[in-house]
Amino acid sequence: MPSKPAPMKKSPAKKAVENAPEPAPEPRPAPPAEAPPAEAPAEEATSAVPAEETPTTGEAAPAAAPIAEDSPALPDADAPIEAAPAEAALIEEPQKAPTPPPPAVPSSAPLNVSVDDVNDSSLTIKWKTPETVGSSGLSGYTVEYRKDGTTDWIVANEELTLADRYCIRNLTAGNLLNVRVVAVNPGGRSEPGVLPEPVPIGDIGDKPKVRLPRSLRSRYVKKVGEQINLVVPFIGKPKPAVSWLKDGQPVDTKRVNIRNSDRDSILFIRSAQREDSGIYEMTVKVESFEDKAALAIQTVDLPGPPSSVKLVDAWGFNAALEWTPPKDNGNSDITGYTVQKADKKTGEWFTVLEHYHRLTATVSDLIMGNSYLFRVFSENQVGRSESSAVTKKVATIQKTGIVYKPPEYQEHDFSEAPKFTTPLIDRAATVGYTTKLLCSVRGCPKPKIEWLKNQMIIGNDPKFRQISNQGICSLEIRKPCSFDGGVYTCRAKNAQGEAVVSCKLEVKQVILPEADKEKGK
Repeated sequence: MPSKPAPMKKSPAKKAVENAPEPAPEPRPAPPAEAPPAEAPAEEATSAVPAEETPTTGEAAPAAAPIAEDSPALPDADAPIEAAPAEAALIEEPQKAPTPPPPAVPSSAPLNVSVDDVNDSSLTIKWKTPETVGSSGLSGYTVEYRKDGTTDWIVANEELTLADRYCIRNLTAGNLLNVRVVAVNPGGRSEPGVLPEPVPIGDIGDKPKVRLPRSLRSRYVKKVGEQINLVVPFIGKPKPAVSWLKDGQPVDTKRVNIRNSDRDSILFIRSAQREDSGIYEMTVKVESFEDKAALAIQTVDLPGPPSSVKLVDAWGFNAALEWTPPKDNGNSDITGYTVQKADKKTGEWFTVLEHYHRLTATVSDLIMGNSYLFRVFSENQVGRSESSAVTKKVATIQKTGIVYKPPEYQEHDFSEAPKFTTPLIDRAATVGYTTKLLCSVRGCPKPKIEWLKNQMIIGNDPKFRQISNQGICSLEIRKPCSFDGGVYTCRAKNAQGEAVVSCKLEVKQVILPEADKEKGK
């Protein structure tokens, strides 16, 4: 039967590698002088190949010989053997021993061990992580307890807990227990965090709780001398024990009056002073349970004046000032400054800048030849400081020779040729009834007015009265007759030119009836 295809069989080189005995442990590197030549391992490897099992089929044996010679597995098998001399050369120098890690140190004690809950058969406590844990971290916590009056501590948790809360179960009601918590890390046990007071095992009516009003959750600000009256409600059964601290110390009952009821606590200060500012902490406690609330009271006053003010420079009509903030800000932030000036001649102070926020200012519009003093007040939310800082130097505005040169204005030419704005109008008159002709004219310079009748200048005829006033021209004809009718012309002349306007006047005769004529006779 024909032999199976070659790819399905393993090459002798691979069989040699698979069936070779386990390699002996690598010998320690020998000195370079005693190292064998590079060809020696290769010869040993090739001599080991015929020692392996040969294929059972006679036809596969001839094909295995060339594969064993040309197989790429041999260089792979020889690679670690050839690298041995190089490795030996690299580690001629002895390596330095690694620096041992520092010994583990226990962590600090757990913080703020307190009671979270208690009933007839269990007690739950809580705590906070220690300040220093150590580089290796925490392994967990051990919770231990003992009855009050005994010395033996009992471990509550068989395995370490990583939580910051633990419930101790199967307790007997009425017992008084002391509890402590120990942090454990690779360095060992820490100092214990101990519950401040022993805990009675039993049900609690209502846990104490402070209900701080919303208005007191932010900073409570009052002016010096004002009254402080704060009411803080709370809950808890039986009646909680109430205590107050100011900045971590018991309040001074000579200055602060505390009145407690079943539902609230009142903090009363008749007249607030600067020293009454601080953080007030209220604590309500029912057996082992307690609740706290903190409120900040700030009493503010008028600030002091700026520490110093000086005149930096004076030039032209200006003076530059500079000052420093006050040492006493009245227990409140400085909101601005008021700058005033005073002429030494009058000594009266005038405000130049108000609610000014910078520490430097330039005062302008000073009067030439006068000397000035300046002062600065501080301002905060209460108001302006009672006193001020005054400059020691006087700012003198020097007189300088100033020649006033009035501006030159180009005169406007208002000259205009005469122009009639209202013309003469044709009209009719009755014999014996005085009549007037009217027109208006403008022009610059004032035009000269002439009246003409039928192109003849009237002149100074007493029958006619000529009037010209504010550009209104009039010609009055006294008791005209039929011969006074005709064309009348008004002519206006000046240096720029002349203008004329004309009209027709008709004088009518009154015709009487015959009966009226006879009566007239």
